[in-house]
Amino acid sequence: MPMNKGLSRRIRDVAKEKYVLPALRAGLPAFSLRVRDLMEDLRKEGISPEQNTPQFCSAIKKAEFLTENGLEIIGIEGPPSKQSTTVVVNYRVLPRSGDTRGTVPQPATELDLSRASTPGEALKAILERKQAEAEARIAPPATETVSERAFRLTEKLRGLMKDEIAAHGGTEGFMRWVRSDEDEYAA
Repeated sequence: MPMNKGLSRRIRDVAKEKYVLPALRAGLPAFSLRVRDLMEDLRKEGISPEQNTPQFCSAIKKAEFLTENGLEIIGIEGPPSKQSTTVVVNYRVLPRSGDTRGTVPQPATELDLSRASTPGEALKAILERKQAEAEARIAPPATETVSERAFRLTEKLRGLMKDEIAAHGGTEGFMRWVRSDEDEYAA
């Protein structure tokens, strides 16, 4: 199916209006955008997103969208094709001149561990850095309600379960693995 350029522009405009600008106003260093939410927003405007999932996914990953909004993709969650309503794109806000917002902590391998007097302190510093990086990657949208947060988190869990079930050859293989005491039953 050929892509509709007008639809791509509208997808990017709605993404900017409903997700990017609120995140920037809130001063978030990172935020996430779910394709399913974006599709629902356009459905409310009378635009039918059916059969256009790949267009939604590619429109919010285009260099034009990233540059225009000062963003960088730090991760994409979803199936291997990255073309699904379950896709979640995680963005980092790039710093503007004199702006430290959006800076990512240095990786744990670049930590200055010379001040750690014991291996335990060094490990603690590494774990704290990893935690900070993880929190930056999964920052929720700025205007997220409690019910939206619950839905977003359960959808992530559903996606993890879906991947795990597929890794065991389907539901039956997964259930065999769950009920077994050994890994040899995993399909």
